[in-house]
Amino acid sequence: MTENVMVAAGTVAVLGATGHTGRFVVAELLRRGLRPIAIARSAEALAAANFHEPEVLCRLATVDDEGSLMRALAGADALINCAGPFLDTADALAAAAVKSGIHYVDVSAEQPSVRSTLEKFNEPAREAGVAIIPGMGFYGGFADLLVTATLGDWASADAIDILIGLDSWHPTRGTRVTGERNKATRMVVSEGRLSPLGLPPAQKHWEFGYELGSQIVSEMPFSEIVLISRHVKTTELHTYLSAVALSDIRDEATPAPKAADPTGRSAQQFVVEVVARREGASRRTVARGQDIYAFTAPLVCEVIERLLGRQFSHAGAHAPSEILNAEEVLIALQPDHLAFEIAAR
Repeated sequence: MTENVMVAAGTVAVLGATGHTGRFVVAELLRRGLRPIAIARSAEALAAANFHEPEVLCRLATVDDEGSLMRALAGADALINCAGPFLDTADALAAAAVKSGIHYVDVSAEQPSVRSTLEKFNEPAREAGVAIIPGMGFYGGFADLLVTATLGDWASADAIDILIGLDSWHPTRGTRVTGERNKATRMVVSEGRLSPLGLPPAQKHWEFGYELGSQIVSEMPFSEIVLISRHVKTTELHTYLSAVALSDIRDEATPAPKAADPTGRSAQQFVVEVVARREGASRRTVARGQDIYAFTAPLVCEVIERLLGRQFSHAGAHAPSEILNAEEVLIALQPDHLAFEIAAR
């Protein structure tokens, strides 16, 4: 374990900084006293984002031009990739981060990109002495942290269910573009191994409490399956999502998120529950918050601060809970960004 000391400041590059999630990330970095480098493909996009220099350094780069990426990353201590589809960006950006000797984190919900990043960059990142964590967003790393916190001292589980309740899902343009790009078969853990999602997806009713009430949920796995299956031994691992959210995102007429408060967050509410079972016993955790896109910003920035402060166990490409203390990360997000409770353990 490396020395447990947090740095007071650092410089963090954000690719996709002018996008919906990227703007939240830049604002959160500033709030934490970290200096962002906002990276975009066009000067027009950077101008429209209205970032204030010298607080925010603004640079141009494209993923297909390694030279522009390396110049944009000059002086950075870490890179956050918010530019999907990650099938098209993660490879080049993780490679540039390793070459620059800096940490890399992305917010991909795409199973194929997360799996590829973990497999391809583990050894190069280890040799460079940096950490690479793909999928560190609401869909992905968040559930990995919740599952690890729920299990506690359990070394394995018979079954783990992740239940994601949303009152709506107004997708960003980036979400829609990524959905069109990512047509790979979704994977779950069944009978102890990664297996294709069964069709039609399983459905059930779930009671999410006073915020969302009883909802129909459908099985819909994201990148958390890839992350969790790397370090958690379980016979069954399944993720379910509110049918109302799936209906929203499948409707082309559903509008993009609309700000409902001064921070830019939408009014969307989420509840995520994890239920783990082993030998007749069960453990349960509940997490509540507002706006899945806005929430991704403090989540990923909390992880970045811990990487910069050397609060991780070892270098390489990993799921977050392989190298970070999951419960500590979740607790650090309270109370401003998350209500988190281990209801039974």
